[in-house]
Amino acid sequence: IESSYLVRDRLVADDEDMAALRASLSARGQQTPIEVVATEQGGYGLISGWRRLTALTQLYKETGDARFSTVLALVRRPVDAADAYVAMVEENEIRVGLSYFERARIVSRAVEEGVYTDIKSALNGLFRNGSRAKRSKIKSFLPVVEQLGPHLSYPAAIGERLGLALSQKLQADEAFKPDIIEALSGLESSPALEAEQNILTVALEEPKTPKTVKKSACKREELSPGLWLERSAKTITIGGADLTSEIENRIRAALKL
Repeated sequence: IESSYLVRDRLVADDEDMAALRASLSARGQQTPIEVVATEQGGYGLISGWRRLTALTQLYKETGDARFSTVLALVRRPVDAADAYVAMVEENEIRVGLSYFERARIVSRAVEEGVYTDIKSALNGLFRNGSRAKRSKIKSFLPVVEQLGPHLSYPAAIGERLGLALSQKLQADEAFKPDIIEALSGLESSPALEAEQNILTVALEEPKTPKTVKKSACKREELSPGLWLERSAKTITIGGADLTSEIENRIRAALKL
């Protein structure tokens, strides 16, 4: 079975979920078949059930038990490639749920692979059972997928709110993309999830504008040509073009009296 027959929508498999799946397969066997399509090469291409196929493969490698050397599969005859992609996406949406990044990524890749002619038809085809609001959010994630995706280690961990904020910033500020890529490149080769998320979050923070100190009403009076005095409730300021060090010294001396 060729597991890479379709561009997979799911980027990562949670370790705990996979461990639980392996334990279930080991104890009860495979309960639900995967879905495949016969290929021209005489084999099969995987449509849905990547996690089950992966877990069985891992179990067979670990144990050598013949129970895990085969997989129960339904052979489908999709009308076209789009039908196969829809089957894959719908199963993952029902079973585990995809992140918005993964949803947007499969939309983008389906267009790249020529399965759909454009983003709109890909959205409506792959997520036809989703609401318009959901499809809109998936579309909003596309700039994140296309501009930041290659530079991220944990793209599927980007939450809805963070992803939408990143998308808006990428579209509004041309300097944002190179700045955030530079920040991400400064991470070690295998960064922690928290470190990457922190960079994304901090990058979105607007520079804090210094608080403006409200000046009290001041009254200025001319002491002499080129010299003035400004008085407020708590301060007196003396300045002007003719303010010399001699005048300053005389003022200081007078204040000591």
